[in-house]
Amino acid sequence: MNITFGAISHATGALVYFLLVVLLAKGYWRRLADRALFGACLVTSIWLGIVACQEAFDTPPFAVRYSFEVLRSAGWIGMLLILWGINKGLFSTDNFVQKSVVLAISLILASMLLAGGSRAFTDAPLISGQGLLIGQILVPLGGLVLLEQVWRNAMGYKRKNTRYLCLSLGTMFIYDFVLYSDALLFNQISQAFWDARGVIYVICAPLVALTMVNARKQPIDVQISRQFIFHTSVLVFAGLYLLIMAAGGYYINAVGGDWSEAFLIIFFFGATLFLLLIGGSSRLRARMMVFISRHFFDYKYDYREEWLKATGLLTADESAERLEVRAIRVMSQLVESRSGALWLKNEDEAYQATAFWNMPEIKFDKIDLHAELIELMSRSDWVVDLKEYQNDPTRYQLVEIPDCIWSVQKPWLLVPFFVGEEMIGFALIAEPMTKIELNWENYDLLKTVARQAASYLALLNTQARLSESKQFEAVNRTSAFMVHDLKTIIAQLSLLVNNSEKHKTNPVFVDDMIRTTEHALDKMNHLLQQIRNPVSKDDISQFDLTELVKAVVEQESKRSPVPNFIGDDRKVRIVADREKLQSVLVHLVHNAQDATAKEGEVSISIKVSTGWAVIFIQDTGSGMSDTFIKEELFKPFSSTKGLTGMGIGAYQSREYIRKIGGSLDVTSELGVGTCFTIKVPLVQATSSSRTFAEQAI
Repeated sequence: MNITFGAISHATGALVYFLLVVLLAKGYWRRLADRALFGACLVTSIWLGIVACQEAFDTPPFAVRYSFEVLRSAGWIGMLLILWGINKGLFSTDNFVQKSVVLAISLILASMLLAGGSRAFTDAPLISGQGLLIGQILVPLGGLVLLEQVWRNAMGYKRKNTRYLCLSLGTMFIYDFVLYSDALLFNQISQAFWDARGVIYVICAPLVALTMVNARKQPIDVQISRQFIFHTSVLVFAGLYLLIMAAGGYYINAVGGDWSEAFLIIFFFGATLFLLLIGGSSRLRARMMVFISRHFFDYKYDYREEWLKATGLLTADESAERLEVRAIRVMSQLVESRSGALWLKNEDEAYQATAFWNMPEIKFDKIDLHAELIELMSRSDWVVDLKEYQNDPTRYQLVEIPDCIWSVQKPWLLVPFFVGEEMIGFALIAEPMTKIELNWENYDLLKTVARQAASYLALLNTQARLSESKQFEAVNRTSAFMVHDLKTIIAQLSLLVNNSEKHKTNPVFVDDMIRTTEHALDKMNHLLQQIRNPVSKDDISQFDLTELVKAVVEQESKRSPVPNFIGDDRKVRIVADREKLQSVLVHLVHNAQDATAKEGEVSISIKVSTGWAVIFIQDTGSGMSDTFIKEELFKPFSSTKGLTGMGIGAYQSREYIRKIGGSLDVTSELGVGTCFTIKVPLVQATSSSRTFAEQAI
C-alpha cells in the first residue's frame, strides 16, 4: 500500500462526486439533462476511485483506468450535447443528421477506448503512446468548443442556470488539456499535475451542485442557432473540399508523370472555379437552409432572429428604399423569394399596386373592394397559395383571381396586411428560387410579419396626414391673425364713418380722420406683405419705450374710459419691432377699456429694474377668474366676445413678447380689476438678453 498525495487527492474526489450522485438519485429526474448529469457524476466518481486505487495499490491495470477516463469524458460531452439541443427529435425518422453527429462522437470515443485496451492486452498496440496523448488533448479541446456553443446559445434565465456547470466543465477540460499537452511536450506526465488533478475536480464539484439546485427551479435547456449550423456546414464542406483537393493533387502527382505539373495547375484552377460557382449560388444557399431547418430543428424558423431581421429592415431610416418596398422585401425573403408587389387601399376604396420589388410595374392594377378575392382574405385572413389554387380551386371557395395578379411572372403567395380588423392591403410574392414546402409555421410567420409591416405602413400614412393637417393649421392660424388685425382696422374705420356726419365740418376731426386712414392703409399694406411673404423678418430697431406708451395712450384716448399714463418722461431704450409692440399695447389697453365701465379707470405705468423694463396695464373692470386665466385667456380661438372676437389677441401678444426675450403675466380678481405685466429687456441688459432680442428678427 502506497499512500501518496495523488491517492488522497483522487480518493477525495471520488467521495465528493459519489455524494453528488446520492443527491441526484434522491431528486426527481424530470428531464433528460438530469439523467445525463447523474450518469456523468457517477462515471467521474468511479474513475477517480480507480485512479486512487491505482496510486495506492497499483491496481487495476492501465486499460481499466484509461477506459473509465474515456467514459468519463463521454459522459460530460454527452451532457453538453443534450444541453446543445442535439437530443431534440433524435429518435424521429427524418432527423438522421442528429443521429450521424452522435454516431460520429461515439465512434471517436470508442476508437480511443479500443486503442487504450490494445496497449494492455496486445503486444502490438493500435496507437502509440504519443497517439494516445494526442487523443487525450483533442477530447478536452472538443469539449471546450462544444461548451462555448452551449454558453453562446443559452439565453436569459437559461444562461444563468448553466453558468456554474459551464465554469466547472471548462475548468476540467482546460486542466486536462494543459496536463496532456505538457506530457506530449516533455514525453512524460508531470507528477505534480497528475496528483493535483483530484483536488481540481473537488473544487469544481460545488459548482456542479449549484447547477443541480438551479436546474430544479428552471430547465437548463439550450438551443443552437440556425446561423451556427449553416456556417458550421460551410466549414465542414470546406474541409471536405480541401481533403478532396489534397487527394486529387496527390493522385495527379503520383500518376501524371511528366505532365503532372500541368495537370495540377488545370485541376486547381478548375476546382477553384467550381468553388466560386457553388459558393456564389443563392439557390444552393437556399437549399442548404431548407435542409438545415428540416433536419436539425423542430421548428423551421429561428423566430427571434426572423423578428429582429424584419424589424431592422422595416425601421431602417438610412435606407433609400420606400417603406412599401422594404415591406415587400421583408415578406419575400421570409420564403426565399426575390420579387414581389404590394397592393394598398387608396382613397377610392379600391386596392391598387403601389410598390414593386424586382418586378415590372403592372398595368390595370386596381382591384375592387368587393372583389371575391378581397372579401375572402378580409373575412378569413388566409394566405392564398396560387399554386395550390391552380391544383384545387375549391380549397379557396372557387373565388375569382383578378387578371392583374395572373399577369405577374410566376405569382405564388398572396399575404393580407391587417391593422386591427381592417385589411389595408396585401402582398404578392413570386415563386422562390428553390422549391419550399409550406406548413403552418410559414403561414403564421408570414401573417405575423405582415401585421407588423401593416402597422408601420399605417403609421406612415398617419404621419403624412398629420403633416398635411399641420400645414393647414399653420395656414389657418396665419389667416386668423390677419383677420384679427383686419378686424381692428375695420373697427377704427367704422368709428370714423359713424362720427363723420356729426364732425365732418370740424377741422380737427378731418385731420384725425386722415391720420387714422393713413395708419389703416399702412397696416393693410403690411398685412398684404405678410400674405406675400409670411416668413418676413421683423423690423427690429432701438427706440424709447416711454414715447411709445404715450403714443398708445393718446391713440386710445378717444374711447372711454380714457387711459392715463403714470410716470415721468425718463427715456427707456429697448430693442424690438416698434409696430408689433405697439399692436400688443393697443390690444391690451383696448381690452382693458372693454372690460371697464365708463366711470372706471385704466392706467399704464413703466418701471425700470436691473436690465428690464416693466409695463403695467391696470384697470378697475370686471376682472377674470384664475381658472379662466390658466385655461382660456391665452388659448387660441377661445374668446369671451362671442362671434365678434377671434380669441387670438392675448395669445399673439404673449407670443411676441416671448419672442423678444420678455414675458407677459396676468393678475386679476373678479369684480376688482386686472393687471397685465409686460417685462422686456433693456438695451443696457446683458449681452445674452440683447442677443436673444436681436435673434427675434
